[in-house]
Amino acid sequence: MNNMKKLIGIIIVSIACLSGCDSVTENKATKSNKTFKRPNILILMSDNHSDIHLGAYGDKVVKTPNIDKIAKEGIKFNNAFGASPSCSPARAAMLTGQDTWRLGDAANLWGGFPKVAVYTDIMEKAGYHVGIEGKGWGPGKAEADGWTRNPGGERYDSFEEFYNEIEKGAPWMYWYSSRDPHRPFKRNGWQKAGIDLDAIEVPSYLPDTEEVRKDIGDYYYEIQSFDREVDSYLSLIGEMGQLENTIVIITSDNGWQMPRGLANLYDAGVKVPLIISWPDHFKGSREIDDFVTLNDFAPTFLELAGIEIPASMNAKSLVNILHSEAEGLIEKDRDFVVTARERHAYVRQGGAGYPGRAIRTNDYLLIKNYTPEAWPAGQPPLYGDVDAHMLQYPAATKMYMLMNKDDEKVKPLFNLAFGKRPAIELFDLQKDPEQMVNVADDPAYAEVKASLETKLVNHLKATGDPRETGEGFDWDASIYYMEKDKRPRPSQKAIEALGLEEEYDYTSN
Repeated sequence: MNNMKKLIGIIIVSIACLSGCDSVTENKATKSNKTFKRPNILILMSDNHSDIHLGAYGDKVVKTPNIDKIAKEGIKFNNAFGASPSCSPARAAMLTGQDTWRLGDAANLWGGFPKVAVYTDIMEKAGYHVGIEGKGWGPGKAEADGWTRNPGGERYDSFEEFYNEIEKGAPWMYWYSSRDPHRPFKRNGWQKAGIDLDAIEVPSYLPDTEEVRKDIGDYYYEIQSFDREVDSYLSLIGEMGQLENTIVIITSDNGWQMPRGLANLYDAGVKVPLIISWPDHFKGSREIDDFVTLNDFAPTFLELAGIEIPASMNAKSLVNILHSEAEGLIEKDRDFVVTARERHAYVRQGGAGYPGRAIRTNDYLLIKNYTPEAWPAGQPPLYGDVDAHMLQYPAATKMYMLMNKDDEKVKPLFNLAFGKRPAIELFDLQKDPEQMVNVADDPAYAEVKASLETKLVNHLKATGDPRETGEGFDWDASIYYMEKDKRPRPSQKAIEALGLEEEYDYTSN
């Protein structure tokens, strides 16, 4: 009888924690300190920003002094990834601490958001004041699944507005989602920023032309704007006396909006910057090589706040790494990461996506494309996954590649970015860091290919991915909540330059 009562008690406590524990549970994050003060958390997130495009990550052209300073004083992660190369799914995975394939419609851009546990609600129930500014989770329609607000929290127009509502002494969490450096870029931003076009290192998967360099320069201008935003938020929080007990996180959701970037499982689409700083608590001036994803935020925040982590969250807390004083690879099992994509934009007949899964290690990237017969960047001639159908502001680099696709120097790059791909892609990152040469069919890599594919599939099955378990989920049938994308009208510039039709209809199969 006593054992039965004990069991019932455990079940009741577990259920309470799954719905959001109201009390602070002491754990290793609190260091058993009875007077533990729960930290504030400030997330400063850029939009479509690859990790390599910051001074702290080695870019010698873009000027990001404020972010670089935080990186030098804090913890810089060298292998951080968004869960997906698409805004909505990457942000949904971050909020839920779950892989995107476990989230139904939320694995798609412009989808819904199932009623599952998110760290924001759990922390709010535990006494945190939670708010967002900017996108938060999205784009999508969470209200279609019963949400009464953005899953990221209550929306505010400014941090000052948010701060005025905080009860004295209460901890808070604020997520600022910048618009930068999302397209469209400000015209001639490179000139305003004083960017030296000749100094730009154009990646090998893009044509090295003046048009492309100017486009990258405009992108840099947007990043520099984000850097100034970072400084303004930190200055404001410092003036309010909140900086000392605030964990500052600087990151992005996915990679840059270029061909082979956004909506692709290459590093350019999923590898993001991640800097975490809390000087009086986390040893700074460290670089971490552990493979992590934004999904890891959810269990990390809960553990740092002393709140029980729901069993639904299959991501892993970063607390051990943050409290460590070591550098390099700290947790030996963090030697790979798995990313995924389903439907990005509505750019194929009937709303079909381009499903894929990828496993990334220090030495290799293996991508499994489930529908190799489909167009990875969207159907020609628009290839809309790159920049949503070239509407008002066509992407300069994409336009250049489309207009010069038959040029002998551009053609192979055009085919890499827009052409169809095999079911399996494999890249040797030590020889080919920009993932240009697929060695999947090279006999010398047969053993590596088989090992990585097995590891990927086993991971997907263990975490309940319908693509591998056979249980099935039809992401193509999920509602896409942006009707105008289904019958896009290209920009007049694109119509004239490329001889396109004025409207396309993707709604039929």
